[in-house]
Amino acid sequence: MPHRSHRDGVARARGPLAPAALALVALALAAPPPGRAEERDESAPRSEPEAASREGATEGAGAPDPAPAAGSAAPPPRVFERLLVTGGPGGVDRIPGSADYLGARELRVREHSDVHRILRQVPGVNLQEEEGFGLRPNIGMRGSGVERSQKITLLEDGVLIAPAPYSAPAAYYFPTAGRMEAVEVRKGSSAVRQGPFTNGGVLNLVSSSIPPSFGGRVSAAAGGDDTVRLHARVGDARSRAGWSLETYQLASDGFKRLDGGGSTGVELGDYVGKLRLASRPGAPTYQALELKLGRTDQSGRETYLGLTAADFERTPYRRYAGSQRDRIDADHRQIQLRYFLQPRRRFDLTATVYRNDFFRNWHKLQSVGGAGIAEVLAAPERFARELALLRGEADDFGGALTTRNNRRDYYSQGFEAIAGYALDTGAVRQRFELGLRLHRDGEDRFQDEARWHMAGGRMVLAATGAPGSQSNRISEARATALYLTDEISVGRWTVSAGARLESIDFERRDFGGADPGREGAALELDANRVEVLVPGIGASFAASDAWVVFAGVHRGFAPPGPGRSREARAEESVNWEAGFRHRGRGLAAQVVGFLSDYDNLLGRDTLSSGGEGSGEAFNGGSVDVRGLEAEVDLDPGRRRGWKRELPLKLAYTWTAARFRSSFETEFADWAPSVEAGDELPYLPEHQLLASAGVVGRRLGLFADLTWASPMRTTAGRGPLPAEESTGEVLTADLSLRVRLGAGLELTAQVLNVTDATVLVARRPAGLRPGLPRSALVGLTWEF
Repeated sequence: MPHRSHRDGVARARGPLAPAALALVALALAAPPPGRAEERDESAPRSEPEAASREGATEGAGAPDPAPAAGSAAPPPRVFERLLVTGGPGGVDRIPGSADYLGARELRVREHSDVHRILRQVPGVNLQEEEGFGLRPNIGMRGSGVERSQKITLLEDGVLIAPAPYSAPAAYYFPTAGRMEAVEVRKGSSAVRQGPFTNGGVLNLVSSSIPPSFGGRVSAAAGGDDTVRLHARVGDARSRAGWSLETYQLASDGFKRLDGGGSTGVELGDYVGKLRLASRPGAPTYQALELKLGRTDQSGRETYLGLTAADFERTPYRRYAGSQRDRIDADHRQIQLRYFLQPRRRFDLTATVYRNDFFRNWHKLQSVGGAGIAEVLAAPERFARELALLRGEADDFGGALTTRNNRRDYYSQGFEAIAGYALDTGAVRQRFELGLRLHRDGEDRFQDEARWHMAGGRMVLAATGAPGSQSNRISEARATALYLTDEISVGRWTVSAGARLESIDFERRDFGGADPGREGAALELDANRVEVLVPGIGASFAASDAWVVFAGVHRGFAPPGPGRSREARAEESVNWEAGFRHRGRGLAAQVVGFLSDYDNLLGRDTLSSGGEGSGEAFNGGSVDVRGLEAEVDLDPGRRRGWKRELPLKLAYTWTAARFRSSFETEFADWAPSVEAGDELPYLPEHQLLASAGVVGRRLGLFADLTWASPMRTTAGRGPLPAEESTGEVLTADLSLRVRLGAGLELTAQVLNVTDATVLVARRPAGLRPGLPRSALVGLTWEF
């Protein structure tokens, strides 16, 4: 594992028009279009047959086309399915459980770069915003817990993408949502095929595909707070080779106002390249080899320091002077090499080798006058002097402010293979799948602290700690996973059964602050091993061509990770779900009820949850989570054959989650104690998205209304105290697309139209606001 203990930090993230981005845009602009673009409004939702046929011709869309056309550069559809967890728009209906696929059509009409806003369309997904841009999202599913998305299985193109998924799963890196071609969510039934986290579900982000012929897209937009966004991609495919280049750039000064002035924004540069070599069209045995390379650089003036309740009421977008030195620099690099073999129609094999490296250095305020920043903001009357220092209203020359240099390296690497076989014997159809994962990942913490004076509202360096003096340790995990599934179809019945075996070895070596070069033996060595069998079964019945009823039961599991908390056991549950699905012309609906019975819920001490950042795991005893997911997509225009389409959508989630046991704990979200019957924090009981659109030949207008009931910020019961809740959330967004011709579109987007002040969290320290009203106007050219 690479060790960067003496590294000063990563290079500053490139600006919104970095040289690589300019080169890509120049290439796209210089390339002559192969022909006049078809005159139609691409913002309009396509009919299902058209969507399947077009999306099936692009990698990652996973449409169920039987085969590519003769001479086509597109691979067979099975190649696409191996990137996916739902099988694509056609595969969702085969799943005996809750699943959602948001393809290019759904993502493009709004052009969201924030994954929180994308996932609001999916019921059963729990969200907690943080910095307003969605760069470090907090995502959970069915009450699994949202903090740093560490309780879900996070994938990009079907490959684990969290920094260290087994040993340190908190997602301080998250793939850039704005460059994705599709987003998939699968809950319940994902337990067997995906892992290691199987209690909530899996989120798979599908990157832009290599196009079937020469083409590309350039989208640029600008708005308030000096926000600039650029997304450009270009690619081509011939009979035996294809390639693509892509960049996504984001820069903003930020919407918060720092005492004394200064940026509170972010700069992000994301670059992806793909190369595919394949068999000649019509070859009896199809083979393909695809290489994917990616890099993401990010620099942000982000902080964990929030506001007191009184200051939030007066100036919710204020940032205290004590956060002026807070900054995160990060870089992520990924490589994937995927091999696909289909020697015959009924059998296919996919093998993938992957490596991800992530480095981040987050300097952030830790304490003032010896008191933690969360402690000060929770009780400002007790810490009046410390609060004055945070505000820059008092001077101190004793180095009262302490910042922590959270320097960490992560790596994740492995090999995956999936073999599929289809067998038809008369009236019985079977689809077998065997999967293997050999994986290794790790986290290297090499942290120190610095002390600062406060003089005239400015922080002045007083002293720096020795490198590695705050934390100097390595955590690693080695995992072997094997699964087998069998999908059996007889008449209108389909039964899917299988099991997943996970064997994980954890190790943590702590070298202490006195050995920054790690020349001696580790002062502490902690090792543990976890083995688990995750079985599951689901069944569906097609009552008609339009109606499907399904039910399933699966075992849930979450590994405890490495650490000295030997009493912390793996999280386990039994997850039940049942529901129905309807598909018809202009109407789609799905209703699912679920019950998750946890034996021992896990919590992890992190700075982002308001803890000390030790990474230790805590068990939360027995928990009962039950709920209802409902979604309806209706288009009266399509149903009646009108020229204009009127897409309407409702997505609703009801969740009730309660502890069934009492215990004492140091975990910040539950501390200091939990009583049986207490509700889980950061989990709203009700969530609703209502969306309406008008789409014509040249114009598309969409409005989204999001509502969520108040949620607790610490475990408890009864009426919600104002000081322990986030309050109700009600926001509206507008998106407009106007086709100008010749592949050009005018785009406009207004988020939080009513400029509602939203309290998104009271952690990790103080109250934090959501994004205020924000507008972007841009142009898109597709060729």
